[in-house]
Amino acid sequence: MFLAGWVDVRRDLGNLIFLDLRDHTGIVQVVCRPEVSAAAHDKAQNVRSEFVVGIEGEVVERAPATVNAQLPTGEIEVVAREVLLLNESKTPPFPINAEGKTAEEARLRYRYLDLRHARMQRNIRLRHDASLVVRRHMSERGFAEIETPFLTRSTPEGARDYLVPSRLRHGHFYALPQSPQLFKQLLMMAGFDRYFQIVRCFRDEDLRADRQPEFTQIDIEMAFPQRAELFEIVEGLMEKLFALVGISIARPIPLITYAEAMERYGSDKPHTGFALEWKRVSLTAEAAGKLRAAPEAKALRAANSADYSRSQLDKLQDLAKASGAAWFSYVKLSGNESQSPLSKAVGQAEVESVARAAGALPGEILFLIGCRAEGSSLVNTRRLDEASSALRLELAGRLNLIKPGHWNFAWVVDFPMFEYDEKEQRFTAMHHPFTSPREEDLSILESDSARVKARAYDLVLNGQEIGGGSIRMHRRDIQQRVFKVLGLTEEKARERFGFFMDALEYGAPPHGGIALGWDRIIALMAGESNIREVIAFPKTASAVDLMCEAPASVDPGQLDELGISLKKE
Repeated sequence: MFLAGWVDVRRDLGNLIFLDLRDHTGIVQVVCRPEVSAAAHDKAQNVRSEFVVGIEGEVVERAPATVNAQLPTGEIEVVAREVLLLNESKTPPFPINAEGKTAEEARLRYRYLDLRHARMQRNIRLRHDASLVVRRHMSERGFAEIETPFLTRSTPEGARDYLVPSRLRHGHFYALPQSPQLFKQLLMMAGFDRYFQIVRCFRDEDLRADRQPEFTQIDIEMAFPQRAELFEIVEGLMEKLFALVGISIARPIPLITYAEAMERYGSDKPHTGFALEWKRVSLTAEAAGKLRAAPEAKALRAANSADYSRSQLDKLQDLAKASGAAWFSYVKLSGNESQSPLSKAVGQAEVESVARAAGALPGEILFLIGCRAEGSSLVNTRRLDEASSALRLELAGRLNLIKPGHWNFAWVVDFPMFEYDEKEQRFTAMHHPFTSPREEDLSILESDSARVKARAYDLVLNGQEIGGGSIRMHRRDIQQRVFKVLGLTEEKARERFGFFMDALEYGAPPHGGIALGWDRIIALMAGESNIREVIAFPKTASAVDLMCEAPASVDPGQLDELGISLKKE
């Protein structure tokens, strides 16, 4: 038998030399005995970790006392007859298979070494296997995989674009696509009624654990769609993907409206795997006046937490206020008594009335948060929702309510069509400007834009959004009305989207789809908290490639060709 790979570990016992030989399939032990091959034994004396070697030898069973139950190959070993030194290696900057001991910066700077780690090999190969599942599933349902352009025009109606200067047309730029949105809609108009693509996208935005400047999504679009049919296709795909890692998905995935999600969880991507839920309660006008707060508040009941210490409660108060709540308080219920610092401000009767309204029971603690009386009600509501979401997740963590190995999917539907941007003093699209409003809301599109609901939906898993989509507008007149609500003049809309608006005039069919966050899905399947662990060559949190040292300066001659001069800092 002939094997080749990297030397993971070398152990020299004098008369015996053991080499743990590693490739992407795992590790096998090689033993070099001088009585079998003096040449192989001599060659093995000069081998070090990460040397590339070839081994010719015989596979034998290990003695029972030497079996390694931790390895799939632990019951056998290879007795070497010949050792070929295929390449040497410098001492690596970190042990290849060290678990959690290597600094992130070192891992990214020497990514080609980090990728040799068994965990990274497993993650990247899982991604490959999952890609095959996607292509089979979508093809079986009549979808065609079609590539869309990477060099397109900038349509700044979301995150910042990455711009690419044109050498042949100085002063003009391509943009790398944030999404193939317009192209996939154009494919529907072109008669390709079912399209998908595993596609790379680009956004110049601030990064987090679940964001990268270049990322991958599964892009899906279909003509003449029924939402239920699209959901069935996506749910079937999720079922097959998670089966790769032994996870069973309960179907159908439950639906929750956006309004209900914000009411109960304070988030449009709620973790539905534990029972902590908020309820709106009202303060009397007198109590609200004493607190200088809005009369509407939110209350959350937490069982087995009435023994929280003062310091624990103070930390929760700090979190609530830092997250946007104007005030925070609590009610401890023990037997028929209730204790709350709020009693001093609004009276015991008010406290007990709020506790009853919230349905609080003995042995529980009732958490209360509220917003200011003054200021924008929209801004206050947003802050209250953000605070309630942060507080709920913190409490779930403290009470050990988030159980590993539990997978809680949900569809969030009936999003608002628009959200008001206080800074820009105008409406913006909550999803994107090509999402269709509900048919029944067309009559109030301009007159009461804040109340318009979109035919949009998100797929959520364990508190993370893993997909977002909508039924699109296929009529030019409605698209123009939406642009107008968004503050785009006819001239500006023509400048940015003229080619798309023209296409809508040539028999565009009803269509809709979804984009699924591929990196996030693979990370969840692999049990990773950061998408960098499932991307072969990721960037840092500041969008830097430490391995290639990019971004980097370029030769002045290249800038001259592009007609570009740089400002001095």
